[in-house]
Amino acid sequence: MTTAPIEPPQRLVSSLSGDPSGPAGEWLAALPTLVQQRLDAWQLTLERVQTPGGRSSLLALVRQPDGTPAALKLPVPGRVPAQEGAALEAWDGFGAARLLRTDEASGALLLERLQGAVSLRSLPEAKALLEAAGTVRRLWVPAAAGHPFETLAGRTDEAVRALRAAGTLTRSADPLVEQAAELRRALPDGCDEQFLLHGAFRQGKVLAGERTPWLAVGPAPVVGERAFDLAALVLDRFEDLMAGSGAGAAARRRVARLADSLEVDRDRLRDWTLYRAVDTGVREVAAGARQQGELLLEFAAWL
Repeated sequence: MTTAPIEPPQRLVSSLSGDPSGPAGEWLAALPTLVQQRLDAWQLTLERVQTPGGRSSLLALVRQPDGTPAALKLPVPGRVPAQEGAALEAWDGFGAARLLRTDEASGALLLERLQGAVSLRSLPEAKALLEAAGTVRRLWVPAAAGHPFETLAGRTDEAVRALRAAGTLTRSADPLVEQAAELRRALPDGCDEQFLLHGAFRQGKVLAGERTPWLAVGPAPVVGERAFDLAALVLDRFEDLMAGSGAGAAARRRVARLADSLEVDRDRLRDWTLYRAVDTGVREVAAGARQQGELLLEFAAWL
């Protein structure tokens, strides 16, 4: 039995507005029915749909038959990694939200409920970085033989093409784009690490929990070296660094501090950070967020 209307959040609707008659648009139109089907099949009571929510999934706060709170997630088909559930299952609640149930047909995930309004971004910067580093360390487990996940090496050609295409489209910082593309092509061959990574780690992806203070959510799992995950943490709240004096030196110190604390090679972390800053920067410019994108490119140039 539902206790609240099933209405997709406006942020999700807006993100799919470019494909009203395509698969994503059809999924959006059917979403209230899909949610109701999961509620009925798993005997869940809907409390409310989480807003503003994300751009690639709907998250609903629900109660299980015994009254235990949980979160029901339905991803947009083709918009998020299909292996999210597999990664959460591999972590089994260690450092990440616990996976309770899955439905292969719809991609639905029933998850341990966390405090969605309280992320690491609510903490002072130094404390947030410390807690984030401790959380991501827990997620880095060796990939099992025959794992179902993509690898950084396997994504290389696609990643390089996408970066160069975005750089051409935006005509942004050509030398930096080329440098980042070459780093992306070379980096996977320079390290034999095969860890299961979060893939989209940042402070906003770490939420307050009940059984443990902080747990990660929303992975885009990939297998490769730890420096790839850690690079996103270097970039977190980079605006705070840029607002202070000696910003370039502060950025390089952050790389060194995080690398040393998590026993990651400094040079490889710097290179992955440069790549991820440029990649994110040109995408931001292409999406119309020129100021944010140009700040990221400036940050990359300091490295």
